[in-house]
Amino acid sequence: MKNLLSALAPAAAAPAEAVRRLRPAAVNFLVAVAALGAALALGLAFATPAGEVTVLAGRLFVVDATSRLFVLVVNLVFLGVATYVWTRVRDTPELQEGIGRLVLFSLAFIAAANLAILSNHLVAMWVLLELSTLAAVPLVQHRCNRARLRASWKYFLFSSVGLALSLLGFACLARGAEASGAQEVTFFLDGLAVLARQPTEIWRRLGLVLILLGFGTKLGLAPMYTWLPDTYHAAPRAVTVLLAAVQFNVALTAVFRVVQLYRATDQDVIGIELVALGLATMAVSALGIVATRNYVRLIALASLNHGGVIAIGLGIGGTAAYGVVLYAVSNAFIKAILFLTAGKIESHYRTEDVREVSGLLKDMPYSGLFFMVGTFALLGFPPFGSFLGELIVMSGLVGAGWYGVFAAFCAILTATFVATGRALFPMIWGEPRRAVDWASQPLATILPKLVFLGCLLAMGLYLPAPVNALFRQVAAGLGAE
Repeated sequence: MKNLLSALAPAAAAPAEAVRRLRPAAVNFLVAVAALGAALALGLAFATPAGEVTVLAGRLFVVDATSRLFVLVVNLVFLGVATYVWTRVRDTPELQEGIGRLVLFSLAFIAAANLAILSNHLVAMWVLLELSTLAAVPLVQHRCNRARLRASWKYFLFSSVGLALSLLGFACLARGAEASGAQEVTFFLDGLAVLARQPTEIWRRLGLVLILLGFGTKLGLAPMYTWLPDTYHAAPRAVTVLLAAVQFNVALTAVFRVVQLYRATDQDVIGIELVALGLATMAVSALGIVATRNYVRLIALASLNHGGVIAIGLGIGGTAAYGVVLYAVSNAFIKAILFLTAGKIESHYRTEDVREVSGLLKDMPYSGLFFMVGTFALLGFPPFGSFLGELIVMSGLVGAGWYGVFAAFCAILTATFVATGRALFPMIWGEPRRAVDWASQPLATILPKLVFLGCLLAMGLYLPAPVNALFRQVAAGLGAE
């Protein structure tokens, strides 16, 4: 019997050994798919003139300036995330546990995100956004503990409520179209553009309010914001970036589509709602930043602030529209830099308490430098794109006569600046608490963040003509003059 068991043991261990050998291959496959996706997105963005619109697959998908810009942004971020996962798994072998599941759901997530951005049908975009949510839940639970399990359910419940509000809004839009005498109710974007020219009435206004409130939940806008800091904090850092810089921009694309369709006829409803939600979100963000001493949670709370600025810019429209586009793209790269760097810092210090981390520039030179630059961009320092975008939005507030909102905007930004600097600056410039011989990092570790940093600087200093044309085309759809 013993001889039989001895003979069977290697055979029984063979499948497990095969799985272990496949784990690095899964990460390599993730990086390869991400690189291919980024290359295709780059070609899609600049292969045709910025103003050209192409409809594909029987009108199901549309390639226009908005879809080209955001497909490019999310795929560049996804490549950065894939590279981060690859380096972390290579340097920390115990992270190979469950990596195949992570890769599978990550690929499902980015596929749904890309299709949602390209969708030419508002309800199909809603369905694909929900599919990305379903793929994200197991990602948040990766290497599950109590905090991640609780955060994943909170994320799922809030997302479901928000998307249910949007679905109810679609029903109101359909009822309004029937009331206005439309021959056919459609949710294809070109069909909605025709229906939007009909005289506005109460059902359409109610539908727009619900749709913006529902999609605003995915952006973390008040009052449906509490899931965001909890989920961003609890999730693995790579997953946090997927939520903060990929799914955020998918939901933002949906909001852009709604604004593009209805700004000419219902700007009064859209503007008041978005400005109110944005200002409330900035306020709760500032209060949270003042109270927290956790640097990961602080970055998550700052993401709320960014969502609020974008909402306000969309609400006032006009000259602020270009600033919104600039700020939204900058925001994606800032969050990618900061959350990925925070993951390195967390793994090094084994703490998220700002009081326990000091002297990053001396202790972890590469991570400290990226954390410093990311913090500057987060706070809207020149010469980054976030500074220019924020400045254009503020100029738009004054130009549109929103003086009270402008005063509140400046006051909240000042409080956010002081609270963020007080918490994060000592982490960067203080004296290291212990001497550490930090090993040099290979280029693959820092290259994605260097690319993100280069994009932030380009948006603040000089945008190449094709990129600027793409930005301006998107802004024109939002009402830029």
